[in-house]
Amino acid sequence: MNGSADRRPGDIPPEGPEGSGSSDGSESREGRENGHGTWSSGDRNAWARREQPRTGAKPPPLPGGASPTGTRERQRRRWIKGTALGGAAVVLLAGGTGWVVYHKLNGNITADEAAAEELARYEKERPTALVRGAQNILLIGSDTRAGRDNGKYGRNNGTERSDTTILLHLAADRRSATAVSIPRDLMVQVPGCRGRDGKQTQPMFAMFNYAFQKGGSACTIRTVEKLTDIRVDHHMVVDFVGFKKVVDAVGGVRLCVPKPIKDDKAHLRLAAGRQKLNGEQALGYVRARKSLGNGSDTDRMDRQQRFLGALVHKVQSNDVLLNPAKLYPVLDAATSSLTTDPGLASLRELYQLVRGMRKVPSDEVRFLTVPRSAYVHDANRDQLVEPEARRLFERLRHDRNVVVEKRERQREAEPREQALEPGSARAGEREGDDPVSPAPTFRGNTAEQDACG
Repeated sequence: MNGSADRRPGDIPPEGPEGSGSSDGSESREGRENGHGTWSSGDRNAWARREQPRTGAKPPPLPGGASPTGTRERQRRRWIKGTALGGAAVVLLAGGTGWVVYHKLNGNITADEAAAEELARYEKERPTALVRGAQNILLIGSDTRAGRDNGKYGRNNGTERSDTTILLHLAADRRSATAVSIPRDLMVQVPGCRGRDGKQTQPMFAMFNYAFQKGGSACTIRTVEKLTDIRVDHHMVVDFVGFKKVVDAVGGVRLCVPKPIKDDKAHLRLAAGRQKLNGEQALGYVRARKSLGNGSDTDRMDRQQRFLGALVHKVQSNDVLLNPAKLYPVLDAATSSLTTDPGLASLRELYQLVRGMRKVPSDEVRFLTVPRSAYVHDANRDQLVEPEARRLFERLRHDRNVVVEKRERQREAEPREQALEPGSARAGEREGDDPVSPAPTFRGNTAEQDACG
C-alpha cells in the first residue's frame, strides 16, 4: 500500500503546543507533510519522540515565570504553616486555660502551716503509722462566724469551735472507708497546747471541742491521737460557707426526711419524705439540734452521717469525679473555704486523694460514732464505753475491717448509748481478746443505706 492509504485526507497528528512540530518548535504543521500529503518515516519518528516525555524536562513555564511545582509546594508549605500555627494556638489556649484554672484552684487552698509547726514539736510522742498506704484524715467542721456570710449564723465573738469532728480511715487497698464521729461533748484528756494567743495551756480533762477552741487543729489532732493511738496523716477544716458551696456545686443532695421539720433558728422547713436539699437547707439539717429528734447531739450526729452518706452516693453515682465540667465547680467550692495540712494543700495531692476514693463502693463507706454513754458525773456529757472503743480504734490502726449494722432508732432514755450491737455474739468478747480478731459489729450505717428504708 502506498502512503496515501495510511492516512485519510485531512488527518493530522495529535496537537502538542501550538505550532510545534520539531523538538525546537520551529516547524509549521504544513512542513510536517511531504509533497504527497503523507507522513514521512522521519516525521513519524520525530513525532514518536515528541510523545515520550524527556527525563528531567521542565514543565512549560507559567505566566510571569511561575512553576506549577513551585506554586504547589509554596501552597503546601503555607497550608502546613497555617495548620501548625492554628494547632499551636489551640494547644496554647487550652494549656493556658488549664494553667489558669489549676492556679486558681490551687490558690484557693489555705495551708495550715502553724499546725504543722506545732505538731513537729511533738513528733516523738505521736503514734506510729502501722500499715503502709492506709490513711487517717481528721475532718473538722468549724463553727467560726468570721469571714464573708458566716456572720449570719451568729455573732462573731472571736472564738472558733469544732462543730463536727470525723476521723476518716481509708483502707490501704482503697476498697473501704470508715468515718468515725467524735462527739464534741465527749470527756477526754486534752494535752497542753500552744493556745491561739500564743500561750501554753495546761493538760486538762475537758470536753473534746475545748481542744479546737483553745489550740486549733494541732491541739485537736494531738487530742485525737492520745485518745485513739491512731496516727493522723492529714487534716481538713471547712466552715459553713464551704459546706454550702459543695452541696450546691453537686446540684443538691437527696435524702429521706422521716418527719416534717420546722426550725426557725436553723432557717429550715422540710416536708416528710424524700427531699432534695440545697446548700442552705443542708447546713440547717446537719446543724439543727434542739428542734429535731430527741434534741441530743447523738441524734444530730446520726443526721450528719446520713447526709454525708447521701453526698458520697451522689458524687459517685453522678460521675462527678470523671466529668471535668462537673468536677470543676465542686473543686472550686471545696477548695475556696478549705484549710489543710501542707501535705494536702495542693490541688494535685487533693485530687489524688479524692480520686483514690472513687472506686470505694458506697456500701463499703461506713459511718459510726465512737462507742460512748452518758458521763457518770454529768448526764449532759459523754464518756467512752470500754473495751468497745479500744477495739474499734485498734481495728482502724491495724487497717482491719469494721462492720456496721443499721442503727435502730434510739430510745429517749438512752440517747447516747453507742456500743456493740446488742445480742451480737461478738459483743461478749473478753477484755483480753485479740483486738484484731473477728470484727465486732457496731451501730452505724453505710452510704448505700436509706433512712426511709
